[in-house]
Amino acid sequence: MAWLVLVVSGLLETAWAIALDRSAGFTRLVPSVVFLVTAALSMVGLSYALREIPVGTGYVVWVGIGAVGTALVGILALGESASLPRLLSLLLVVAGVIGLKVFH
Repeated sequence: MAWLVLVVSGLLETAWAIALDRSAGFTRLVPSVVFLVTAALSMVGLSYALREIPVGTGYVVWVGIGAVGTALVGILALGESASLPRLLSLLLVVAGVIGLKVFH
């Protein structure tokens, strides 16, 4: 259960990062509220997962899911660069997250 909560919390990290960008410095109400709610839920989930998962592994997996998810949203929905070096770098992050899960 802790791993499922950790993955969902990582996905919520992606949501709050995108909402933070869309909030325009907290000048837009809806994205600001989405940021606050998803950030809080993400942190609560991370905290719950860390009761069973070592902090080093859990935190890196959480950050990795959030970072890769945010980068993918940027590429797929926001027109950010999908250059080969960038995609390879994202694959390296995914490989590191998988390695931490497998070898934790």
